[in-house]
Order: sequence, then C-alpha cells, then structure tokens
Amino acid sequence: MAVRPKAGAPAPEPEEAVPELIGRRKRPETGRFRLQVDRQTKASYGTYEAAEAAGMAIKKAFPVVRVTVYDAVESENKSIELPSS
Repeated sequence: MAVRPKAGAPAPEPEEAVPELIGRRKRPETGRFRLQVDRQTKASYGTYEAAEAAGMAIKKAFPVVRVTVYDAVESENKSIELPSS
C-alpha cells in the first residue's frame, strides 16, 4: 500500500524534467502553407511547391483521400489532383 504524504507537507521535487508530449497535443508548425488530408492538417511548409510535392506523394499513394494545400495568408484551399492519363 502506498503511503500518502501528510497534509501541508511539500510535494517531492521531480528528479528529471518531463519530456515534451508528442502526438495529439503538439500543434502543427506555423508555416504559411499547410498540407491537409481529409480536412486534417498534417504539416506546414514555407513554400507552395514544397507543400504541393508532399501532397502529390500522398495523393499517388492514396488516390481516394482528399488532399489540399491551405494558404494561411490568402485564406485559400487548393485541391491536389492526380494528372489525367
């Protein structure tokens, strides 16, 4: 059975710093162009070309998903489509 500290006693100091939580709680970077897959932001990029290249790679691997690049400055969404054969 664990021993509870007495009321009013100071809590013990942690010996090591707690590592930063990674996952859902981490906010995406704040680049101008944000890559979105099925309306979920996955990453951000400084240039449209970099975001488009990453989006095209996802679209080629998974052609059913909706891939867009959101421009935070202009507030526009541009859809990524596979080139027609």
